[in-house]
Amino acid sequence: MKRFIAPTLAALALAACADSSSNPLAVTSPEQLRAPQAPYYSKGSAGVDGDYIVVFKDDVIDPLSKAEEKALKHGTKVKFKYDKAIKGFAATLSAGAVAELQADPDVAYIEQDQVVNASTTQSGATWGIDRIDQRSLPRSGTYNYTSTGTGVRAYIIDTGIQTSHSQFGGRASAVYDAIGDGQNGQDCNGHGTHVAGTVGSATYGVAKNAYLRAVRVLNCAGSGTSSQVLAGINWVASNHIKPAVANMSLGGGYSSAENSAVNTLASNGVFIAVAAGNENQDACNVSPASAANATTVAASTSTDARATYSNYGGCTDLYGPGSSITSTWLNGGTNTISGTSMATPHVTGVGALYKATYGDASYSTIRSWLTSNATAGVITGNVGSTPNRLLYKAGL
Repeated sequence: MKRFIAPTLAALALAACADSSSNPLAVTSPEQLRAPQAPYYSKGSAGVDGDYIVVFKDDVIDPLSKAEEKALKHGTKVKFKYDKAIKGFAATLSAGAVAELQADPDVAYIEQDQVVNASTTQSGATWGIDRIDQRSLPRSGTYNYTSTGTGVRAYIIDTGIQTSHSQFGGRASAVYDAIGDGQNGQDCNGHGTHVAGTVGSATYGVAKNAYLRAVRVLNCAGSGTSSQVLAGINWVASNHIKPAVANMSLGGGYSSAENSAVNTLASNGVFIAVAAGNENQDACNVSPASAANATTVAASTSTDARATYSNYGGCTDLYGPGSSITSTWLNGGTNTISGTSMATPHVTGVGALYKATYGDASYSTIRSWLTSNATAGVITGNVGSTPNRLLYKAGL
């Protein structure tokens, strides 16, 4: 069962003596003193100076127009507008503008934008899909399946996909790019192509005939910002074709906005698996791993041990094979890497198999099936409240 922590609130400056020139939370007028102040969440060292995500209240009508209106009022341009996964916008703002927006009756809260990274560690095949079709070791050396995920679209929210890779057989396409560097959804890092390969490539994939859709939110170095990730989630929420699953093998500090967007996407019928993270810490501290409606995946090794880098705790749902996973890579090749990023697409792939077999079920139905059918008690080195469950695809 997932548990949650409140994000750290930056000091809400309620004292009129605060210096508004240095504190974006300062109360600067009698009107602001009377108005309730929307919370502001700082991201510390991971934060992007001057960049913010402004989240509107749920009852705001026409959030796209509202975003433009408020940006114009505060002398800035909107970077991203959100209307489906959450309502709001991302922009570069002055300290004074942040303070004024806190007093705006349309604003629910403001988050500092932050850096988000792909959840991978380097490592030197393909034992993962072999492991998830059987209950116990030793592995059989085969992958047995009855479903191939035909008809299901898997949205890979990542560094893009090298869609021309022969392993994808024409089933991969780029549909959205939040980075804006001319790549147009094509992968220049490798991470997204690797993830997509585990979801649905011909040799290395769990769901070998699923459609793969690149939603690029991380750059060639494998990093991006929360505002870019939110733009990708918002695109999927607005444009996905059912039956659909989504994979987020990325993470950063706790973000109420990211968690809210993921929760909305899942509630709208997209099963979404997310990486627990690779910091060997409580997954409840990071996003989107702490999102209530996500299926959060920790990483195991080929010997059924907890990967020492894997995040853990009550916000995780199950383990998936994550260490030394071989999959597709750039230039039509392959690579063997490790991380909760590699564990997560095994779960996404099984989600696609479930939808192809049983129909377009809700995220909660699929998550319940995954956790109840998982192999219990086999992970050694399990930590604390982490559920000791290893992904098992049963007869799919």
